[in-house]
Amino acid sequence: MLNLLLVFVPVAVGLHFLRPEAHTWIFIAASIAIIPLAGWLGRATEHLAERTSEGVGGLLNATFGNAAEMIIALMALKRGLYDVVKASLTGSIIGNILLVLGAAILAGGMKHSTQKFNPAGARMQATMLLLAAVALIVPAAFHYIGGQSAAPREAGLSLEISIVLLIVYAFGLWFSLHTHKQLFAGHTPEAAEVGEGRHAPWSLWKSMGVLAVSTALIAWISEILVGSVEEAAHAFGMTSLFVGVIVVAIVGNAAEHSTAILVAMKNRMDLSLGIAIGSSIQIALFVAPLLVLASYVVGPKPMDLVFTPSEVLAVALAVAICSQIAGDGESNWLEGVQLLAVYIILGIVFYFLPEHAPAGASPAH
Repeated sequence: MLNLLLVFVPVAVGLHFLRPEAHTWIFIAASIAIIPLAGWLGRATEHLAERTSEGVGGLLNATFGNAAEMIIALMALKRGLYDVVKASLTGSIIGNILLVLGAAILAGGMKHSTQKFNPAGARMQATMLLLAAVALIVPAAFHYIGGQSAAPREAGLSLEISIVLLIVYAFGLWFSLHTHKQLFAGHTPEAAEVGEGRHAPWSLWKSMGVLAVSTALIAWISEILVGSVEEAAHAFGMTSLFVGVIVVAIVGNAAEHSTAILVAMKNRMDLSLGIAIGSSIQIALFVAPLLVLASYVVGPKPMDLVFTPSEVLAVALAVAICSQIAGDGESNWLEGVQLLAVYIILGIVFYFLPEHAPAGASPAH
């Protein structure tokens, strides 16, 4: 049934080129078009996970799912829209560990009373998330404690922290895919449950091909969508911060969202956690520092890692509750509700924050 929605792919492209001023309709068409594309990406990830492992499958889905956000961020970086880039990064981090993971745990918990996953692997991922929170808090603390005299040093500080984060992310990949890959192998669901409604696994080349094509189309449609989302959102009275942190992030996470829910309902929580938490880790420890490095090449000036107080607080709270839920190796539907409740509360706060808050909070931006 989802394949019927593929018709919205050419509709969104046609509106983009023929009716570029129709921002609201472009936004609606592009949003719907991403849904079936994300479904195909999820199917390819599942088949890849069967031929590799839950850890590799989650990493591949996070990487391909974040490709669209990376492309969008690079384009905004080139135009010097650093506040938009930072807001989208914040939104991606909290969106994955609260909205995506919360919806996946809720959907899986409605079908299975208690779902199990490897607690050691989940705790390691939660620790990596804590590192991400530290990497956001420290530059912001440096900015607000140091005052005006600290501003000239923020670019250099952010560059050095970015290099540290990239190194740690590389070590984390080596840990999860090589030296301790057994921690991310995952619990094997019952054979009947896994085989329900499933066909023979795709070949490796078919899986990779579908993954690449669906990711490319998602990136293209996402680019079209982001070009119209700000105009469409402002028509409903939304601020730029809310658009970046909530609206763009929800759309950008469509691929991870659908796939994480799909595999959670099939009782594959290790893969679901790998997609949701792994995507946030990749955004914080790989995409964000890579954008800092890229700003020296494509941006009008270097980008720093000084986020606004509201963004830092949102990430810290999201990481805290995610770590609490992921530590015991079990999940149920109520924990999904709790994650979603935190996301809704943060969304309400960002909605009511005044438009001038991001710019006024950090004069160095």
